[in-house]
Amino acid sequence: MTQILDNISKIVELTSDEEQRLLARLETKQFKAKSIILYAGEVCKYSYFVNSGLLRSFTINDHIVEHVLSFACEGWWIGDMYSLLSQKPGNLFIEVLEDSEVVLLSKENQEILYQEIPKLERFFRILTENSLVANQERLMDNLSLSAEERFEKFCKKYPTLIQKVPQKQIASYIGVTPEFFSKMKSRLLKR
Repeated sequence: MTQILDNISKIVELTSDEEQRLLARLETKQFKAKSIILYAGEVCKYSYFVNSGLLRSFTINDHIVEHVLSFACEGWWIGDMYSLLSQKPGNLFIEVLEDSEVVLLSKENQEILYQEIPKLERFFRILTENSLVANQERLMDNLSLSAEERFEKFCKKYPTLIQKVPQKQIASYIGVTPEFFSKMKSRLLKR
């Protein structure tokens, strides 16, 4: 559980008592690769923190095409923010890509912790703000950068994911078809 405390301490400093109160409200679970821990249409009840392993969030359109929204590796948070905050059914799936240990913080416990430890409300506000900025940057990149530039930026930003994530999921994340991605990647390798 030290990983989650280390993650939080990058933004706010908790006392020993506050750490113990936080840890008492968390649940740790092991998930096998290919497990779906959240389905589209369900209400997201947890914020997920990845102790080890790799997860992704994605949606599926009417043509049965997956669109990857995010990846979460060790030390990252993931969830369906729309569903978690509104407590309405969401549109995202969250899949475990490799065997993972995940810390679950329920919406209910998160709200209790906000009252007991106001610093955690600040932590999650900053986490949400950072996520909003990253999503806006990604949207702007999708509108203004070429597919090659988006891929190069992905490689620089997430160098460890290149070897761990299937190419079709990287293609989906940067907004191209797997066929286009394959041709683009071979062009880039020839340079």
